[in-house]
This record gives sequence, structure tokens and C-alpha cells, in this order.
Amino acid sequence: MRLTEFAELTEAEFGRKRADGLLTDLVLMELGGRTGREAIEQGVDPKLVWRALCREFDVPPERW
Repeated sequence: MRLTEFAELTEAEFGRKRADGLLTDLVLMELGGRTGREAIEQGVDPKLVWRALCREFDVPPERW
């Protein structure tokens, strides 16, 4: 997944401001105790970050 697609998905699902906050502030144990932003900066595929966010907020799998 490209970063532009990831940004579009997170913004559409959570809204721009909330998506930015979630990526910066929310620590996801599924990502090794990192925030989404930290994980992406450390080379984690944005698709894995997207899926972790979806599971955290019970976004239906068909929207992944």
C-alpha cells in the first residue's frame, strides 16, 4: 500500500484531524508498542498499520 492510499483511507475513515492524532499519539501493541507514525517511519508497511488501526477501532474487515 502506498502512503498516499494510506493517508486517503485513514482520512476517510477517521477524519483528517483525528487520523493525524491517532497516528501520532495512539500506541498500538500490535505494532510493537509504537505509534502508527513511528512504525511507518521505521519501515513497516502502511497496510499493516492500516489493519492495526482498523482492528483497534472495530472497523469492519470488508473496509480494509
